[in-house]
Amino acid sequence: MFNARLCALGLTLWALSPTVTAKSAACTGTFINPITDICWHCLFPLTLGKVPLVTSKLPDTANPSMPLSFCPKPPPVFMQVGLNIGYWEPYALTDVTRVPYCMVNMGLQMGTAKSQQIGGQATAKKQGDASNGAFYQVHWYKYPLIYWLQILQSAACMATDNFDVAYLSELDPFWDDDELAFVLNPEAVLFGNPVAQLPCIVESVKTSTGTSLPMDALFWCLGSQGSAYPLTGTTGYRDTPMQAAVLMTERMNYKLHRQGIVWESTGKDGAICYQHPMPILPKSRYRYQLTRVKGKADTAYPYGTTTALWESGYDNPVKGDNFGFMNFRKRNCVFL
Repeated sequence: MFNARLCALGLTLWALSPTVTAKSAACTGTFINPITDICWHCLFPLTLGKVPLVTSKLPDTANPSMPLSFCPKPPPVFMQVGLNIGYWEPYALTDVTRVPYCMVNMGLQMGTAKSQQIGGQATAKKQGDASNGAFYQVHWYKYPLIYWLQILQSAACMATDNFDVAYLSELDPFWDDDELAFVLNPEAVLFGNPVAQLPCIVESVKTSTGTSLPMDALFWCLGSQGSAYPLTGTTGYRDTPMQAAVLMTERMNYKLHRQGIVWESTGKDGAICYQHPMPILPKSRYRYQLTRVKGKADTAYPYGTTTALWESGYDNPVKGDNFGFMNFRKRNCVFL
């Protein structure tokens, strides 16, 4: 319900805005091409049970041990038999921008005359920080690419929504207020100190090569990107704009999980029949790929992977710190 209201309000503001321009000096981007701008081999590995049908060099999560599932159904069916399929679904786009209502993956700027939130580099520098902090706006798009192309003919194995701007941080009072966001993440008080952050070094080292999955047990860490908390657009650590942008993408995903907007499948026998709410982000089930301003469709990286591996040549500060990402989610489903 909250998701639908946000979408409706966002579209209303868009329609009432005095100007909608394709580009401006501070907002850059182009509409994503679903054929050339997506890392198609990042959908793999494709598994049947725990047996890989199509292999991949990218790391994978655990899959069901059995190739078949028997899922309970309402009468008169009672029980349905299906194949346990696992793959990585490109299902959501994110914009990360310092310009309110800059739709990077759509290549347009919505009118901002009514906006009270202005993204940008924070003016205060916290003692001991390696760099100035920053504040970013994030937009979350539903992007059911597998459904559009009809690659899988099973509703249980793909997102069946329409393309939609599902979440605009400009409309969310929690996104730019760390104290107000405490309502959503009260546990943040336990991890806002150097001692609690020490274990994050282990995950940062583990994911430094892009070949290992992050550690779900360290839910307050986001690898080389920094801390998962607070679930807002503010970061006190901004090593590079790209590092901060990836952090914002991962935080927004966590926030949507916490609010019950994004649900998850699981790769366990029996549990694979249903999707489940997960208020703690299962980091290991996600990959990210840069799409804008300059796309990088050759590979995707597990959450937490350092941007130092690939960001050279893709970060152009002259273009206003506008970034677009594709989120790949591990989909375990029963193919009927």
